[in-house]
Amino acid sequence: MSSYPPSSPAQPTTLRQRLAGLRGPAVPPRPLDARALAALAANPGCGRRALLDGAGVDKNALATALGSPAAFGQSQFAIVRGNSFEAKVKGDGGAELLRLVHAHLDAAAEPPGADALVPDLTAAGPEGRAARTALALREATSAKDWTLLDHPMLALEVAGTPAYLEPDAVVVHPDGRWTVVEIKSFPMIDAAADAAKVGAAARQAAVYVLALERIAGKLAGAEVGHTVLLVCPKDFSNLPTAAPVDIRRERSVTRRQLDRLTRVEELAAALPEGLSFDPERTAEELAEAVSAVDAAYAPECLAACELAFHCRERARAADEVTALGRSVRGELGALTTVEEALAAAAGAGCAEDPTAAALHRAARLRAEALEQAAALPRPHVPESPECPC
Repeated sequence: MSSYPPSSPAQPTTLRQRLAGLRGPAVPPRPLDARALAALAANPGCGRRALLDGAGVDKNALATALGSPAAFGQSQFAIVRGNSFEAKVKGDGGAELLRLVHAHLDAAAEPPGADALVPDLTAAGPEGRAARTALALREATSAKDWTLLDHPMLALEVAGTPAYLEPDAVVVHPDGRWTVVEIKSFPMIDAAADAAKVGAAARQAAVYVLALERIAGKLAGAEVGHTVLLVCPKDFSNLPTAAPVDIRRERSVTRRQLDRLTRVEELAAALPEGLSFDPERTAEELAEAVSAVDAAYAPECLAACELAFHCRERARAADEVTALGRSVRGELGALTTVEEALAAAAGAGCAEDPTAAALHRAARLRAEALEQAAALPRPHVPESPECPC
């Protein structure tokens, strides 16, 4: 009889262990921030980003190891300009910022005075700051007075782990409503800003609203406003102006995407055993691992995802129409490759496919228009005299 104790049955692998295996045994998880969560909401159909962000994979290191690094971040000049503008908006105890919130979102309330509250939110570590912020929100809601929370710390559970988020400001109204304030350095010209930048700011603010709703759900009389205030420089000056932005749509999309992230175990379970995104592995192994997860590349990814250049290269190599943009992909329907679309335009597509028929008709109309233009007489353009100099 053996003197060794009977071996215990193999323990099932937990989700935390599985995600750690995807990152690599010695790679710590990369924490999610509001920009990353907003980028998830901008491309909710990308399972690749959902899995990598849910597992805490450092996509920048992964892209570098794949040979397709992406440079992100603002220039030093833009950072200094943004910090200077934010300090100007929050100067004098936040008087100008509170004035803008009152004028654009709560004109019926009593205007904020010099006695508006600006609580101290300093604490040790992100957990301490998040707890201090929750306490300050509770006190401000009970005080029923204008309160400005400068760079509060909010906690939002993402894929089973807390993500710590830091909005520019949160204002508590006298009626207990909480408003997120986003301060950006891009200009607002003639009361309008760049639509793409406003959309990115709205998605980022939606993440903060979701985090605030978790706190407000535990406080009587607290309400999180779904209209945030975007503060930008006016025209070409450094003077602040503001505009309300309704983020209900962005909040719903972000909420659905975060719910999908909480089921990241389903994405991980579909991967082959032993697959890993450890940057220490070879480029060939990493490319095979990344290809095992479905992606939804679009040109907009270039401004929001570290793996965008790698995904673009693979989309072009596979002749996918997604490389041409989401609008083109949506118009082409069942035609998923550029070759299929060109064949349909040439008349070789399925006659019963309305998309193929429309492409063929458009190609014929284009060819007729070019023939008619070529047949028109060209206007005589007199030669310009030579320059005497």
